[in-house]
Formats: sequence, structure tokens, C-alpha cells
Amino acid sequence: MNGRETPVHRRSALRSGAGALLAGVLTAGCTDNRGTAHASPAHDDPPPRARKVPGAVRPAPGPHRFPGRPVQIEYGPRNRARVALTFHGQGDPALACTVLAEAERTGARLTVLAVGSWLDDHPAMARRILDGGHDLGNHTQSHLDISTMDETQAYAEITGCAERLRRLTGSIGTWFRPSRTRYATPLVQRLAGRAGYPHVLSYDVDSLDFTSPGVATVTRKVAGELRNGSVVSLHFGYPDTVAALPLLLTEISRRRLHAVTTTELLT
Repeated sequence: MNGRETPVHRRSALRSGAGALLAGVLTAGCTDNRGTAHASPAHDDPPPRARKVPGAVRPAPGPHRFPGRPVQIEYGPRNRARVALTFHGQGDPALACTVLAEAERTGARLTVLAVGSWLDDHPAMARRILDGGHDLGNHTQSHLDISTMDETQAYAEITGCAERLRRLTGSIGTWFRPSRTRYATPLVQRLAGRAGYPHVLSYDVDSLDFTSPGVATVTRKVAGELRNGSVVSLHFGYPDTVAALPLLLTEISRRRLHAVTTTELLT
């Protein structure tokens, strides 16, 4: 964390927060916690969620084109108090559900870039993500290094996941993010456009949570780089991320920021 920001945690808070959340993984499951979700503070309120109709299926939105934005998007407007927490969708679904439930408890909305093979194994996660009011996108079919693939292989990775998303939700998802790289090559950008994604989603804040550096390190790394318009890279499937999320959401609220979907960030 840089010197301009007040520390957001103490050792005791980290220990107790991590223990409480990780203990809750076994009991949280994929239950709907929206009934206990709290509204965000009134300042600079983001767009409200659509009213839920009992028994209705939430329509899955498709990709959006944002005029004036580059093909590869790293961050949103710097003049609005919004940030996007984006999650690579893979790993233990119980941990994923705990992340979703914690975000919904505080009124935050996330962006999930799902791996197609993960959706094959856990198809109910697609609807769980959408029903929570979050963005759902494409993170390739197999999560291999797409930058090293030839055109045929790379396109198959993009469209393979897109087909899974369409089958499960009726849409190819709102975003595409390449696998095992922060930035898409020109070839991958072109192939994503051919597959129906006008933009490729990168990020300007890397939590490095996939290295399992500990809760304190994940929290410091994100909080130290977070600012208006930031797009943060996080991952499902890592206990450090589950335990760090409440601390990050508290810090976001303390700075009078809102955690919104990437679509909302850019709209």
C-alpha cells in the first residue's frame, strides 16, 4: 500500500477475517444471499439492479461496443468513483460461491470471466453468477497459453467457451479475456472480434492472488494501486482471495468507491 492511504487492516483483523470466511465456505454454498444484501451508500450511486420477478429467468446480456474505447480495455473512466473487480472463473465452486455471496452481502457487483471447461464441470455456476447481478464472460475453453497458439487453435479456444456460455445462458457473455496473459496479441484481438467480442478485457491492477502470497499481501497490493476506474484481476479458487475480499470491500467503501460490473464501469 502506498503512503497516501491509511492501512486497512491489522494482524488480528486479518486472522479473524480469514478464519471466519474460510469457515463459512463449507456452509455458504451456492445459496441466494440477495435477500440480505445491503444497499450501497447514497453517494454517487451506481445504476440499480433490475427488479427481480419471481420465477423469471434473468436474460443473459451480450457484448457491448463502447465507442471511443480501444479494443483492449485496461481501465474505466478516472473521473468517476467506480471500480471493477474481475474474477478468473475456475477452481472450487464452493470458494466461488463464497466470493459471490460476500460481494452480494455488501451490494457489490463483480465481473466473472469463466473458463469453458469449468462451466462443463459446474454448469449451474453460469446462472448463479448472472442471478447475482454480475457480468459473465469468456476466459477461453481450456485456460492454456493463448498467446503461443496458432490462429486455428486460438480461435477454437475463444469460440469453445463462447459456445458453452451460449448453451447455458443464451449469450456468449459480455466480455472476453485471454488466458495466461495480461494483454491479448493483435491476432487474439482480431479473433475475439470475429467471435463477437468488440473489446478484450485486460486490467490495470493485478492482485497476484494466484501466487498464494497471503491475505495481507493480496490486500496491500490491490489497495495500494486501486483508484477511480480501476479494473482489478482476481481469481476464484484461492483461499487468500476469499479472506481478502471483505477487507478490500471495506477499503473500497472507505474511499467512497463503488464496486460495479465492468459493463457498468464503462457505461
